Amino acid sequence: MSAPRPRPTAAPRAGRASATGAALAHLLRRLAWAAILIAGVTAVSFGIAYLLPGDPARMLVGPQASAADLERVRAIYALDRPVPVQFARFVRRLVHLGPAGGGDGGGQRPRADPEHRSCAAGPLGVHVDLGYSFHYRKPVVDLLEAKAPRSVELALAALLVQLLLGLALGIVAAARRGTIWEDAALGAALVGASAPTFVIGPALQYVLAHELRLLPYDGYGATAADHLRSLVLPALTLGLFGSALYARIVREELRTLLRQDFIRTARAKGASRLRALVVHALRNALLPLATLAALDFGALAGGAIVTEKLFRWPGVGSMAVEALQNRDGPLIVGTVLFASAAIVLATLALDLAALALDPRLRSRPR
Repeated sequence: MSAPRPRPTAAPRAGRASATGAALAHLLRRLAWAAILIAGVTAVSFGIAYLLPGDPARMLVGPQASAADLERVRAIYALDRPVPVQFARFVRRLVHLGPAGGGDGGGQRPRADPEHRSCAAGPLGVHVDLGYSFHYRKPVVDLLEAKAPRSVELALAALLVQLLLGLALGIVAAARRGTIWEDAALGAALVGASAPTFVIGPALQYVLAHELRLLPYDGYGATAADHLRSLVLPALTLGLFGSALYARIVREELRTLLRQDFIRTARAKGASRLRALVVHALRNALLPLATLAALDFGALAGGAIVTEKLFRWPGVGSMAVEALQNRDGPLIVGTVLFASAAIVLATLALDLAALALDPRLRSRPR
């Protein structure tokens, strides 16, 4: 008779439950801190924007408006109330319930109701209201809806350039340690880190647009082909500037990992130096690089102000500059809120990805 099999204990199941609970608690803490951070940024930007000189009501109705029209506009947008009261109204209306989409705005814009003229209606009657732009005389949600995808597109293209160049330079510097190749890779990274975007951009315009006539100087492009060609120069400008730090991080991480025991084991089993570097070491060096990439993407998606203005790229960054120039309080707050939310969401997505990919992080005390 064979011996009875031992019953599985509940320890592995309890361990998994404990790890899941720790990950969920960590996620909830991060969400709470994200909400606090966005609330603080919103309060500061609101106070600065609404204390700027100028009369928003006059900007809305024009210089020839009567005193009665000015008073009516101030009452509609609560501009006749103290700044704390205006801020409380802004927070209360930021996300609220209202009528379903339709009205004179069509689709998702219930604009027939004056109370919701600046709202964007989502599912289940949930409204988002960032106010009404004094300069453009449009809802801020409409302006962000038009500009944000273009900034996100530029951020993705620039991040791709940064990753490709940074990985290439870092791998060369780590693989050819002590040779002229390492010096060349680090020198190229140093040049990229030292030159700001307002220097790199005009240099690329002069070489690739003026001399070689390969790419347009600036703009967005009327067709899809023109648009892709117009995307190259601003993406290269941001990518060349940001790839230097990526190269240095990859080089240092790889140099540390190449001294680890698992790399020696891989080499002893017959793996070439290149295979050990790229297949075994590089995979473990990607987590710090992913952290930096998430932060960069959030910042770029919020608007690369200098690059967008230099290349006349119609994104959130160039619109934020115009908002400051025009003392457009609601649009200033809207662009700052969008930029901060992009950074917070990017880092939160990175945390979720790290928890999913690395089981050790789920059980680590925090």
